[in-house]
Amino acid sequence: MKALIYHGPGRRSWEEVPEPRLTAPTDAVVRVDAVTICGTDLHILKGDVPAVTPGRILGHEAVGTVTATGDAVTTVKEGDRVLVSCVSACGRCRYCRESMYGQCLGGGGWILGHLIDGTQAEYVRVPFADTSTYLLPEGVEDEAALMLADILPTAYEVGVLNGRVRPGDTVVVVGAGPIGLAAIATAQLFTPSHIVAVDLAQSRLEAAKQFGADVVVGAGDDASAAVAELTGGLGADVAIEAVGVPETFEQCTRLIRAGGHVANVGVHGESVPLRLQDLWIRNVTITTGLVDTYSTPALLDMITARRLDPGKFVTHRFPLDEMSAAYDTFSAPEATGALKVVLTR
Repeated sequence: MKALIYHGPGRRSWEEVPEPRLTAPTDAVVRVDAVTICGTDLHILKGDVPAVTPGRILGHEAVGTVTATGDAVTTVKEGDRVLVSCVSACGRCRYCRESMYGQCLGGGGWILGHLIDGTQAEYVRVPFADTSTYLLPEGVEDEAALMLADILPTAYEVGVLNGRVRPGDTVVVVGAGPIGLAAIATAQLFTPSHIVAVDLAQSRLEAAKQFGADVVVGAGDDASAAVAELTGGLGADVAIEAVGVPETFEQCTRLIRAGGHVANVGVHGESVPLRLQDLWIRNVTITTGLVDTYSTPALLDMITARRLDPGKFVTHRFPLDEMSAAYDTFSAPEATGALKVVLTR
């Protein structure tokens, strides 16, 4: 089969590799019908995730068709159309029993495209298939379901739910890429008074308006002044960091009010200053997190009921064998306007 192989920082190739096989009775092999690229894949290519070693097949998001299952798999069978989650779960360890699947101690967590071969390929081996795949209902399109593999549950759980967004809040989302836009879309479920999007790229600010931002703050604008005007000088109730660089994290700490909440979603590849001497006295809460995907069934229900429309995240489409072109497009959003790219068989 063909797959996207990581060869060290800055180096990748679409090349021929052996097809995956079942290695445990809890495995499934899934034919990849639709796959996407994540900002985390770009972090890997920058060298920000040293646990990813050369030779690894990248990718942790897919929709596909089950082609084989181990003897212990009972909830999916050959021919089923499934969502492959970015997080795998053994279902038995302490963290899985507490729905903290991202911290799985039994061999799961974020492993696809990280510690084991991932989804940017024609086939993928999925460990713990019973608890790491989701049967897709008729009527839910591949593209819509694909957004549930990572960006929607990540933004919803790590940003909106961890940030404790409540009705009437002022919410600032710093970074209007796919994760930031997913945070904007899911924050609306809690009817905040204002959603402010902050980004340097005008194309992403235009997208933020379409996803529900009331106010946008671009390059050259004063985000603190914009938030102060909305809140009578108090600051935001919740600031969601959706970039993953020190400057945007620090900006979030400046934008919140006393008693406010910074919910960090971005993947950081370098140390970030924490000015605790300024924050402790202001009753500030800071949360971090790797997605657990416990919200995936609820989000799938919302899509099925047409309460969420994740298909609008997709801006570019490619056949699977144009993986390199898809990476080039996704990694240059300022020039291409890319939000999410989808590759299909």
